[in-house]
Amino acid sequence: MKDGFIKVAAATPKIRVADCDYNASEIIRLCREAAALGVKILVFPELCITGYTCGDLFLQDTLLTAASRAVTRIAEETRELDMLIAVGCPVRDEWRGKLYNCAVLLNRGEVRGLRPKMHIPNYGEFYEQRWFTAGIDGWNGDVKFAGQRFSDRISTDGCFVCEGFPALSVGVEICEDLWAADPPSTGLARAGATIILNLSASNELVGKAAYRRELVKNQSARLHCAYIYADAGEGESSTDLVFAGHNMIAENGVILAESRFKAGLTVSEIDIARLSFERRRNTTFTPQKLSDEFWRAPFHLDIAETALTRPVARNPFVPPEKEQREERCREIFAIQTQGLKKRLEHTGSQKLVVGVSGGLDSTLAMLVSAMAVRELGLPSDALVAVTMPCFGTTARTRSNATLLAEKLGAELRVVDITKSVRQHFTDIGHDELDRSVTYENAQARERTQVLMDIANSINGLVVGTGDLSELALGWATYNGDHMSMYGVNAGVPKTLVRYVVGWYADTCGDAALSDVLNDILATPVSPELLPAENGEISQKTEDLVGPYELHDFFLYYFVRWGMGPAKIFRLAKYAFAGAYDDETILKWLRTFVRRFFAQQFKRSCLPDGPKVGSVALSPRGDWRMPSDAAAKAWLSELEELHV
Repeated sequence: MKDGFIKVAAATPKIRVADCDYNASEIIRLCREAAALGVKILVFPELCITGYTCGDLFLQDTLLTAASRAVTRIAEETRELDMLIAVGCPVRDEWRGKLYNCAVLLNRGEVRGLRPKMHIPNYGEFYEQRWFTAGIDGWNGDVKFAGQRFSDRISTDGCFVCEGFPALSVGVEICEDLWAADPPSTGLARAGATIILNLSASNELVGKAAYRRELVKNQSARLHCAYIYADAGEGESSTDLVFAGHNMIAENGVILAESRFKAGLTVSEIDIARLSFERRRNTTFTPQKLSDEFWRAPFHLDIAETALTRPVARNPFVPPEKEQREERCREIFAIQTQGLKKRLEHTGSQKLVVGVSGGLDSTLAMLVSAMAVRELGLPSDALVAVTMPCFGTTARTRSNATLLAEKLGAELRVVDITKSVRQHFTDIGHDELDRSVTYENAQARERTQVLMDIANSINGLVVGTGDLSELALGWATYNGDHMSMYGVNAGVPKTLVRYVVGWYADTCGDAALSDVLNDILATPVSPELLPAENGEISQKTEDLVGPYELHDFFLYYFVRWGMGPAKIFRLAKYAFAGAYDDETILKWLRTFVRRFFAQQFKRSCLPDGPKVGSVALSPRGDWRMPSDAAAKAWLSELEELHV
């Protein structure tokens, strides 16, 4: 459970209806198989000891006694397994003369507690009220089961809490409980449960699987929890129904693993630390006031390393599927356009001014600006593109900037800043052969001055081009390209900028414009502040600060999920295995941490710009951080790592 990860599984055994001994053997077999994989929490379906489809046999003492004995056997034969196991079983309450559909929680050879089903369906194909009584809200029972008396551990209100790892708190509901108007899992999560187990026997109908999947995803999202759903499958009676074993493991609205029409194990890892962070962060997730009746049953698991198998995307900002990716690009572009339109209308400005370099960021800003102008009904030349060549400008980028402006119908202005920058060097006594930061920043600040003054002269508004990744790294000249009157790219990470421009190239319907955009996409990312070599770009950003795909990965997990550098390093090694070696990842992670802390002062005075995703760095919105916060603790954590 290092770094908060715990391996979990949903299991569907192939059963025989009413053959408890056979079913126990299959359950034990799957328990051992799961243990060999490192699984620590294992969930079986509803009434899996007997089978869900026993009908009136549930009223027979012979079946109920066999079921109790089967649980005793499972507990004994899994005593040595380091695992919390949930199995479904009918449980008699001889004091009240009633029968309950229960989840039985086993750990280290003991029954840790019983959880009765609260919502008993009696409609359509379901008629459970013929046999079972509901465990009502707040109810505590007193029953003898599997050789033990449960006077304080059979309840609808309670969680199972791991000794030594209290953030691992497990709540349980059964099948229909999730489909009810007020699922018990809501109260259990508010009482601290970070993982909800659902023992289910949900039959298959056309379209039901999609609905069931959305229920599980949405409940895990609303409760900021993990949800393990184990469904009945092979071996259940098919007299009237078919059960497909639709098993799912979800975390905070994302399905991590899923299987259907297949017996066996569905395995993944839950990140408990990530869920705990999300609950701390979300102030509308309010804890539930615990009553005296609310109990917490302990269970024990060894604290150990968890091998990862769950999906960890290299590009967390970029959807993997083409259709989703295109929809994401379309939505981002619309948000950017809407924000810029509002700012243009509000200021009463007549024109938009964009410094266009032939690079990705300024290209996206140009495309958004052109769309805003079009949607406001302004003439296309209300967009003013300014290209400002200097020492490092190459023919390729200058040509692409010119062609882009022409294809968008923008007014193109060329302002060569070489002479004015050289005059500035003379004024401040800087040797032009000294290619230090002064040499580079003088060009960036001169360009910003040109843009601002042109905007003033034409009642225009300067549109910023810097993206989210550059803001995170502070890769902008303070009061140079750092400054604008509205930063349309401020919420878009570099890895996604590339896809938005590519999406526009594919969908614009203009072959010539598409050709220009595709050549821009193929151009190395560069500020072009150092002289070209043989006409080619000599200064490549990713050689200086590191690959943007790594930095965007670091940014996502640092800001969105509050992860420390050591855990980010672990995930990055897993996600980028075969692409970067460990030394390279660690090198650029150190760079990210150092720059993120050192460059906060630039983010503290950012221009306005639209938030487009779950990660944003506006000092007025998502990210509040002092400009002089020390990075020592984060860097020290990295120093303790061994590659």
